[in-house]
Amino acid sequence: MHLYRFKSEILRIKQLFRQYSMIGIIGPRQAGKTTLSRMLGKAHFFDLENHIDLARLDNPDLTIGPLNGLIVLDEIQRRPELFPYLRHLLDREPGKRKFVVLGSASPHLLQQSTESLAGRISYIELDGFRHEMVPLKYRKHFWLRGGLPRSLLARNNTVSLQWRGDYIKTFLERDIPQLGFTVNATTMRRFWNMLANMHGSILNLADLSRSFGMSETAVRNYVDILESTFMLHVLKPWHENISKRQIRRPKIYFRDSGILHSLLGIGDEKDLAVHPRLGFLWEGYVINILMKRLAAPGVEFYFWASHGGAELDLLVKNGRKRTGYEIKYSDAPVLTESMKSSFSSLKLDELQVIYPGKKTYMLADRIKVVPWGP
Repeated sequence: MHLYRFKSEILRIKQLFRQYSMIGIIGPRQAGKTTLSRMLGKAHFFDLENHIDLARLDNPDLTIGPLNGLIVLDEIQRRPELFPYLRHLLDREPGKRKFVVLGSASPHLLQQSTESLAGRISYIELDGFRHEMVPLKYRKHFWLRGGLPRSLLARNNTVSLQWRGDYIKTFLERDIPQLGFTVNATTMRRFWNMLANMHGSILNLADLSRSFGMSETAVRNYVDILESTFMLHVLKPWHENISKRQIRRPKIYFRDSGILHSLLGIGDEKDLAVHPRLGFLWEGYVINILMKRLAAPGVEFYFWASHGGAELDLLVKNGRKRTGYEIKYSDAPVLTESMKSSFSSLKLDELQVIYPGKKTYMLADRIKVVPWGP
């Protein structure tokens, strides 16, 4: 299963190693980064959560310096001070070593890596199972349980929900402090729960500040922490010089539907089907998959909305090409004024309306309804 799941990532890493001496595999904890790294071939492996390996790296010149070939450093955010030394090795003896570093934080948190290894490192993100790589027997559970392997592949929904609850607790009480953030775990849990109920909504820092009783700066910091640790997508608004007044605040989406559902107390498909924000849950689920599927150099993602009520859930810009996606949890979507407005205002090349049905049909020229599988 793992070879099939990681086929494209292994190929991508091999291609990147032709140009770079170091590859960073980043993503949330338990997404499969370690499993992927062990499939790259024979390597010297250091787990920075293992106190023995951590102690060995107190003197990296004795530990790493004599090694050749592939070297893997897992949970590198625990020792970002290693990056200048790794640069020194790469520059001193080019071609002698290749490094794979694994991290549970975004590159901008690993500031020393971007400063010390500019031009020497390339990153790939791993979020867990991609939709198209989910084994067929688990496809029906993907929306409910999310893509983290131990959640998705659990023997039943109860076990999956328990695992996600433990994951959230560990993330709040251990992972965030290890990244150097000094935030109270209980306070962050309350804030995270509040954001879960805003999934798919406009991020208004002033409203959140009043509701939560803290400054806008603190609220922004909490959002940044969750975004930098791969828990949230902050989707930017698109705006340009057109006649309509446009929304300029971003939207927030949880990256993993299973974590979101756990925070909302959704335990099974029946709970999901009757949730009052079902449409928003479906919208975020599809948008996250689309963003992973369509991600490529030069591709940009936005949403668009006007103060008059017209909106587009996802705008994908690839050079001059503009493709719109509208997500509808509906049996048979119809053409709306909002769709017509977004199509003409944004000069879209194509608009796809995604729904959980089975038939493809046209609503208008270059506006198509497209079914989405389970």
